[in-house]
Amino acid sequence: MKKSRYEAAIEAVKLGRACLLGYFGKIHNIESKDKLGLVSEADRESERIIQHYLQQHCPDVDFLGEETTFAENLHLSRQQKGARWILDPLDGTTNYIHQFPIFCISLALEVDGLIELGIVDVPMLDQTFVAERGKGTFCNGKRVSVSKTEKFSEALLATGFSTEIPELIADQIQIFSSMVKETRGIRRAGAAAYDIALVSSGVFDLFWERNLKPWDTAAGQLLVEEAGGIVRTFTGQPFHPFESTVVAGNASLVEQFLEKIQNLKI
Repeated sequence: MKKSRYEAAIEAVKLGRACLLGYFGKIHNIESKDKLGLVSEADRESERIIQHYLQQHCPDVDFLGEETTFAENLHLSRQQKGARWILDPLDGTTNYIHQFPIFCISLALEVDGLIELGIVDVPMLDQTFVAERGKGTFCNGKRVSVSKTEKFSEALLATGFSTEIPELIADQIQIFSSMVKETRGIRRAGAAAYDIALVSSGVFDLFWERNLKPWDTAAGQLLVEEAGGIVRTFTGQPFHPFESTVVAGNASLVEQFLEKIQNLKI
């Protein structure tokens, strides 16, 4: 039976989840990618399974995956025409290797340069976040929305650190040091796609990071936007997954955050 792109994506992510749960706690082969973190056999097998299923059911859709991009040294570029999947088969590999149960699969469908479908699946928590353009954001079938918090003194933020690129750490710590004094707290869970999904459901009030890749943010962008939030670059421009900086949250906090980091001259 022919499946729609939506149906194929949901089923592919389920297969990826089963793969990751099967490997959890049983990893033997760990490698380091130059300035790109760790990779394990679970990353590669999850991507292989998901890519195979998507190509089988949606042969007309191109594919951009984290592990194949690294392995084949592919050039990352925006695509203005046509459709393609954008996949991170295991976001939070370091967590996964250490059996810290915060990791996820991030799958997005880009059509003519716009993200039309986003899925973030969190296997150990049995959570699946899904957004289709114009249809809202859902977690396990329940509609979610970004928070309405307007004061940083009442906000819980999330971020990550680009430790593989030392010159970026100082800027990130400068922002962190400034914001941690003004908020209820800042969390660093270690999986950007998961963090952004939690912004879409109002758990985190705002997320920021730099030097992420499109597979980290493509699905999450749509989750946040369809949940009533906005996603911007550090300069306040509309975000696209191929941008190198990201701020996501409700409009009030994002605008305040951008003003604060401009004052820091980041």
